[in-house]
Amino acid sequence: MHRGTLDKKPTNEVSKENEIDIKDEEKRLYIEYKKKLSELRRVRKEKEAVGQVFTKGLLPLYVLYTLSLGETNGNDISHKIGERTNGHWIPSTGGIYPLLKKLEKEKLVVGEWNESKKAQRIYQITEQGRLELENKKYLLRDRIEEALEVFKIIYSDLYN
Repeated sequence: MHRGTLDKKPTNEVSKENEIDIKDEEKRLYIEYKKKLSELRRVRKEKEAVGQVFTKGLLPLYVLYTLSLGETNGNDISHKIGERTNGHWIPSTGGIYPLLKKLEKEKLVVGEWNESKKAQRIYQITEQGRLELENKKYLLRDRIEEALEVFKIIYSDLYN
């Protein structure tokens, strides 16, 4: 017998070991993929929950406030909110325009097509919208102050 022939395994045994190794690696990668996907979904849900506080509660109020400063289009509303919040909250126009339609149905804003530059809908707050803004500002003031206090406590606990 030649040296080395004892070390060699039959070809079919080697390929079976490779198949097992590959299947084990595929399984390990799949499990890792599922864990990462689950983590990404959890993070996305948390971000959506935080975003909903802004979108559902504060966005309608802040859009009315922004329009109380002067008429403008939906895109500019988004940019103005972004500027006022130093870029920390920039609502998507995909959320602004449906909200403007809703506010228009509720007669809180009115939109008219501006044909002078490019076709765009310019919105302005109505008198009813101004009353709604003042009413909601009054109703939400305590809740916003409480939320700020809670955030201060949480921030202090976590970072001090």
